[in-house]
Amino acid sequence: MRTKSLKKNKINVITLGCSKNVYDSEVLMGQLRANGKEVEHEAPAEKEGNIIVINTCGFIDNAKAESVNMILEYADKKDRGLVDKVFVTGCLSERYRPDLEKEIPNVDQYFGTTELPQLLKALGADYKHELLGERLTTTPKNYAYLKIAEGCDRPCSFCAIPLMRGSHVSQPIEKLVKEAQGLAKNGVKELILIAQDLTYYGLDLYKKRNLAELLEALAAVEGIEWIRLHYAYPTGFPMDVLELMKREPKICNYIDIPLQHISDSILKSMRRGTTQAKTTQLLKDFRAAVPGMAIRTTLIVGYPGETQEDFEILKDFVQEMKFDRMGCFAYSHEENTHAYLLEDDVPDDVKQARANEIMELQSQISWDLNQEKVGKVFRCIIDRKEGAHFVGRTEFDSPDVDNEVLIDASKHYVKTGEFVNIKIIEATEFDLYGEPA
Repeated sequence: MRTKSLKKNKINVITLGCSKNVYDSEVLMGQLRANGKEVEHEAPAEKEGNIIVINTCGFIDNAKAESVNMILEYADKKDRGLVDKVFVTGCLSERYRPDLEKEIPNVDQYFGTTELPQLLKALGADYKHELLGERLTTTPKNYAYLKIAEGCDRPCSFCAIPLMRGSHVSQPIEKLVKEAQGLAKNGVKELILIAQDLTYYGLDLYKKRNLAELLEALAAVEGIEWIRLHYAYPTGFPMDVLELMKREPKICNYIDIPLQHISDSILKSMRRGTTQAKTTQLLKDFRAAVPGMAIRTTLIVGYPGETQEDFEILKDFVQEMKFDRMGCFAYSHEENTHAYLLEDDVPDDVKQARANEIMELQSQISWDLNQEKVGKVFRCIIDRKEGAHFVGRTEFDSPDVDNEVLIDASKHYVKTGEFVNIKIIEATEFDLYGEPA
């Protein structure tokens, strides 16, 4: 028979998915802590606590499967009396709540992406408006994500994000500056700006694309030394951002601009609002405006109707553009998206083979670009010590997704959370090895 544990309530928050979910979990934990609750992020089993909150991802099949497996794991732990309560929030429960409630009924409650006050109430806490922008950060102390907008108004055929996150809503500049000031006071030196679409920032609030103005305001925050841009949409990109990037040293010469594909027929079916010619010109403009800028992109292969010819066009483009960083995904057929009406006609093994082929190409490009860094000195931020190495990054690298700079801890000491000039002495496809200059 199941018995309720006598231990004091302790909440363990588990985050799945992207950096936007990390941010949401941090806001939740900040609110809980302010309510006097004991809260941990992804605590190990022996310190796990008796109340579990799972912040789920519902973006593509793999992410959905991971989220469902995590829910099942904790529903089972609840059955066995190992935890008392399980709450589920985030994108998966926003998108599939009725199905989840039916299939996994012993979760205490499911919440959507906009129901933070209701989730807090279920956890015995009140939503505190005065905590605007305050969070319990889970990243190393030197960097933090800053979510500048929620939702998306783009019509991309393959994407379920508007179903889960709603329409685009920009955060006001004053609120973001206040949040950045709070983070800087806590030792954060690098802000990573995230949104479903940075390019659109400000259109709803200020009736114009206002990313450059926001960046100027954030660059004025004392203590912030790097500002990094993630997830800019290629159509309608505000070019004044590039002028600012060139003259403002705090803005990293780095941009993450997911292009998804380059074949005109696929771009049209994807409803991306651009062409191969326009995209190629945009990237050339980026590089002309900010020489040496690192461009990260994401591609999808195996989209409905993608022919071998479309794939060859994509391969040629990757070879020609020589992106500094890249991710490539096999297309996932998502219900309720526009592309779901199309036949998912590229076999899974072909999708995977194409993704592998693109990443193989990128691996060689990355190797070549990294060899050019050997012998040069870069200003690096040191994120952590791991095993025998201190692990840092250049301004051209974002945490978790890009190159790392490894420094032999048996020979050199560098302080985590600080900037250090590092000379690169060796390079592989995706890592650099260095020593203090």
